[in-house]
Amino acid sequence: MKNNTLIHFGLALLRIVPSAFMLTHGYPKLMNLINGNTEFANPFGIGQAPSLFLAVVAEFICPLLIIIGFKTRWAAIPTAITMFVAGFMIHGADPFGTKEKALLYLTVFVVIMLLGPGKYSVDKK
Repeated sequence: MKNNTLIHFGLALLRIVPSAFMLTHGYPKLMNLINGNTEFANPFGIGQAPSLFLAVVAEFICPLLIIIGFKTRWAAIPTAITMFVAGFMIHGADPFGTKEKALLYLTVFVVIMLLGPGKYSVDKK
């Protein structure tokens, strides 16, 4: 019984802390989008503004959902994809230290996708 409580507490920490950290990357992008500053990387050729919008969803909206534990596994997918793109496309040719943060986030959000939110969440799974 106590072990289950620790597991669910660990899942909550795994969800909440990295997602809160991710908000610090997403919030400036959200402000840029709101203020009309759409200068942003365009790795898929869809345009800077659409790329910025997708990054805002993945780095701000989805982490909010993950923090509260609502549709957690689904919300982790865009964030993981964005971190994959950041780590392997945007920073692909950079030294490991430059892409390390994106790869760590990628790992965390893939684990969240696999394990789910735990019982301390809106989804309670």
